[in-house]
Amino acid sequence: MVNEYVPHNWVVLRYGNVYKVLAAWSGGYLDDDTWRMNSGITSVKQDGNFFLFYGASGSCYRCHRDRYRLIAASAPIYNAIKYELKEEVELMPENTNWMEIEYVR
Repeated sequence: MVNEYVPHNWVVLRYGNVYKVLAAWSGGYLDDDTWRMNSGITSVKQDGNFFLFYGASGSCYRCHRDRYRLIAASAPIYNAIKYELKEEVELMPENTNWMEIEYVR
């Protein structure tokens, strides 16, 4: 069974030739904001307004095309990764054609 995650907002980070989804969910009055990072994108499909990013662990991140952004839950994570890895991590532009990238399998 594939674990499927549907984040409220998402971005893709590139480490060398590895791409990873940094997904975030906005909490609410009673819940905290949360985030997850996938194990590394191995393939992507498009389903209407969603991109389905499949990871090395077998999970699927179902990401709405209009929700590409850092939010309060994910921005500090990205900043910490950027600080630690310096030039080794890149926040991919929103207009990236996800279907044309050769992902590491």
